[in-house]
Amino acid sequence: MSDSSKGYKIVSDNRKARFQYEILDTYEAGVELLGTEVKSIRAGQVNLRDGFASVRDGEVWLQNVHISPSKNTSQFFNHDPRRNRKLLLHRDEIERLIGKTEQKGLTLIPLKLYLKRGWVKVTIGLARGKKLHDKRESLKRKQQSREVERALKNMD
Repeated sequence: MSDSSKGYKIVSDNRKARFQYEILDTYEAGVELLGTEVKSIRAGQVNLRDGFASVRDGEVWLQNVHISPSKNTSQFFNHDPRRNRKLLLHRDEIERLIGKTEQKGLTLIPLKLYLKRGWVKVTIGLARGKKLHDKRESLKRKQQSREVERALKNMD
């Protein structure tokens, strides 16, 4: 089933996060944005690569995510590209995240930014950093699956 038939359009995907981190749990959150940021997101001018989320004072904040300033708007009305943005989650989800992020080595990473029925949503993952040997193992598995697919393709 394609993404558009599910009712959402992926704007930005952080594929590198799945390689660098072991994703333990995922959450869908709304994002508190300015109008010019929404224009830039709809144009696909977003970079999630260096982003992370943190919990402060009972609120979850998305940090270091780059949303380019809108080119169709006056610079006076534009936004700061790397400003902190508040994530909109239910209170029980935030309390669960507070407990889990206080554990050693767990962090919140943005995985996808997408439009769902006109609203901008982000999927954040509770993640643990992979060690070098885990990354090598992931690469081996990926390479083996490619070789199997090639062999099956050549047999046809």
